[in-house]
Amino acid sequence: MDKSVIFAFALTIIAGLSTGIGSIFAFFTRRTNTKFLAVALGFSAGVMIYVSFVDIFMEAKDLLVIELGKQGGMWATVGAFFGGIFIIALIDYLVPSYENPHESHMVEEIGACETIPVNGKLFRSGLLVAAAITIHNFPEGIATFTMALKNPSVGIAIAFAIAVHNIPEGIAVSIPVFCATGKRKKAFFLSLLSGFAEPLGALLAYIILLPFLNNFILGIVFASVAGIMIYISFDELLPASREYGEHHLSMYGLIAGMIIMSVSLVLLG
Repeated sequence: MDKSVIFAFALTIIAGLSTGIGSIFAFFTRRTNTKFLAVALGFSAGVMIYVSFVDIFMEAKDLLVIELGKQGGMWATVGAFFGGIFIIALIDYLVPSYENPHESHMVEEIGACETIPVNGKLFRSGLLVAAAITIHNFPEGIATFTMALKNPSVGIAIAFAIAVHNIPEGIAVSIPVFCATGKRKKAFFLSLLSGFAEPLGALLAYIILLPFLNNFILGIVFASVAGIMIYISFDELLPASREYGEHHLSMYGLIAGMIIMSVSLVLLG
């Protein structure tokens, strides 16, 4: 297997398994660091928004213009971009809102659960949240893998942003499972397992897309990835960062993410 493919797989594994970091936070810290989460989630959104519009969308356009001409390439880019948004929005629509994996949770909830008896309904809730996160993580794995193959530096930035956004999702799985079962290991395992969808998404991209990669396929995939990441940023990351009650810190993180991403693209471009 080519070194670039191994590197791309490694990035998706690291990003996906960050759900386990969220679970560790839940079990080994006493208080939720809301300031850290507000800045971190805002930062991730800044990275994703900037790299999607400035780098990935434009690269998709350039590739498709080469294949389809200026007018056809622009239409294909725009269509694939909104197609990516539609795909991730459809996934959101199909996941029941009452099991929303992006609802903010606090590690203090763990302490409140320690005196609660085993609760089958809560365990079902935890399983559904884990399933919802698994479904959401699948296209993120494809995004990280394909970008890391084409541009490793951008792939690293995307993997980092997704890893940060997976931390609160790990907390979201761990809390209801622990509250239902009283078992930290089971909660940690399910949290970790939900992150495995990202390397599975990468594997699907490797099996299905890699043998047929050309300028047209890459352009469509990149434009779709840009759409997916824009949706994730505006629908998940920014609302979640504000839910932790640190509005200005969220914006500072957003701006910092954009600045660091812009400097990285200039230095590594």
